[in-house]
Formats: sequence, C-alpha cells, structure tokens
Amino acid sequence: MKTRLNIYFTFLLLSYSTAIYSQINRANDWKRYRKEIILQVGAAQFLGDLGGQNKIGTDYSPVDLEFSLTKPAISIAYRYKFFKNFNIHNSFNYLLVAGDDKLTTEPFRNNRNLNFKSNIFELATRLELSFFSKKSGHRYGIAKTLGRRSKTYSYEIIGFVGVGAFYYNPKGKNPVNGAWMPLRPLHTEGQGLPGGPKQYSKFSISIPMGVAYRLTLQKKWSLGFEINYRKTFTDYIDDVSTVYYDKFELQQAYGSNSVIMSDPSKGVIPGATSPDGLGNSAQRGDLQKDSYMGVQITVGYFLAPKKSRARLRSKF
Repeated sequence: MKTRLNIYFTFLLLSYSTAIYSQINRANDWKRYRKEIILQVGAAQFLGDLGGQNKIGTDYSPVDLEFSLTKPAISIAYRYKFFKNFNIHNSFNYLLVAGDDKLTTEPFRNNRNLNFKSNIFELATRLELSFFSKKSGHRYGIAKTLGRRSKTYSYEIIGFVGVGAFYYNPKGKNPVNGAWMPLRPLHTEGQGLPGGPKQYSKFSISIPMGVAYRLTLQKKWSLGFEINYRKTFTDYIDDVSTVYYDKFELQQAYGSNSVIMSDPSKGVIPGATSPDGLGNSAQRGDLQKDSYMGVQITVGYFLAPKKSRARLRSKF
C-alpha cells in the first residue's frame, strides 16, 4: 500500500511539474516565432483635391471617398516581434490612386473637369502594438495527466504608426485625344515661372497609421486584414494645389498641352477659372496636403525557429 502511494504521489508531482513547465513554455512561445513574411492584397483610395462626393471636399475625411475609383493595393512585408506585444513591420507597397471631377455633381468641381491617376511605390516601417491578444496553447488536467488538448489558433488586434518614403508621378487624360500624359513636365500651375510655385518632387514622406487584425493558425500561418491611412507632406499627388496660371505664359513656356491640361474646364460656370476684376487668379486646388489609404487582406508565414543542436556530453 505504501509503495502504491509513493508511486501515485511521484506520478502526481511529475504531472504538476509538466504543467508548470508547459505554462512557462507557452508564456515564452512568442520568442520562437518572431519572424513573419507577409503578402497583402486589397484596395487603394485617394483623398485630395480631385473627385470626391457630391459636395465641397472634406479634407482627410473618408466620407469624401469616391468608391468607383477604388484601385489595387499590393504589399510585401516582413514583421519581427521584438517583444510579446510589440512588432516592427517593414513593407514595400504598391498602390494605384486616381481622382476625376466628372464623377461628382458638385457644380464647381464638376465644371473644373480635372482628372489624374498615379502609381505609388512606397517603402515603410512601422511600430505595432497589440492592444488585445488571446494566446491559446496546450492545456493539462490533473485528472487526465497525459491527456492533452491543443488549441491551434491565436488572434490579436494591432494598432500601428510609422514612417515611409514614396514615389509618385501623376498623369492626366487629355480631353482632346484621350491619351494619358505625365503632368509634372507640363508645369500646369506655372511651376518655375514668375509668380508660380516651385516645381514639386516625385518623392515625398508618408506617415502610415491604422489598425490590423491577425488570426494565427498552427503557429505557421496568419490571416487578417488591415486599414492603413497615410498622411503625406505633398499636395501634388494629383498635380493640383494652388491657382490657375496665365494661359499665355504657359503656352509660351511649355506649349499647348500645358494649357489644355491646366484648364480642361467645361465652361458651365463663366469665369470660374479666370482671374477676377482685381487680377487675382482663380482657385484651382487647396493647400491641404494629399493623403491615401489601403484596405488589405493579409496572409503571413512564420519562419521556422532554429532547432537547437544536441550537445554530446562526455561520460568522463
């Protein structure tokens, strides 16, 4: 009887020790799965001077999105978990954005009749914070010591903010022949001419911010989605920012295409694109910086942790 009790208590102690070890191992399990390769596919939208809903534009607001101009957004990313609730996410992003005044019934914007599209190539890095995480793993019961149940998923909600650099090159559709033309070389607002603004760069800085949801399966794959809004420091993603420039000066300096693409207005509102009685130029855009955003589905793969090598111990 005594021997049987000793065996039982030894067995119970081993079971308890195994459970404690399992809990510690689960708590540090994130250290074994730090690295993740991610593919993201979804939709891009633009918030700027062109297009929008049937009213005066609302700066930076998603309520002004023109959903018919939703374009593709594709990303390749690498995520590294440097602490349990903190990640570094590095990505290369491609987005196509567009705007078109003809899609709004707001009188002044529709009469302006400007349009654009632009490829955006972005490199970005961001800090991610897991606001909520539920980590599921092995569970042990004292009554069923060797019976192990396994939950093979976890999920987390992530908030993030970062910094990026991007390239853009707006093009506009020529109303005469329907051809898409690069707008920057046309200096449509008199860039570089007396009284005009400086020529804008094709490169700018972005501040990505947003939220993401991630579901991890079998510690190897992740599925989720994210909403990523970018504030930028340029107002020329759509080639529109300030006022109309003198058409004669544009013709002399940059040719007829510059004049056509500067002001393809419909003429429905007389004088809307011409200087007023005091010679003040008509407004073409506003000075608020442009922004863009992406909504994407994400698929990730965790890189396998390194296997520790067994050490050979000498018997002597």
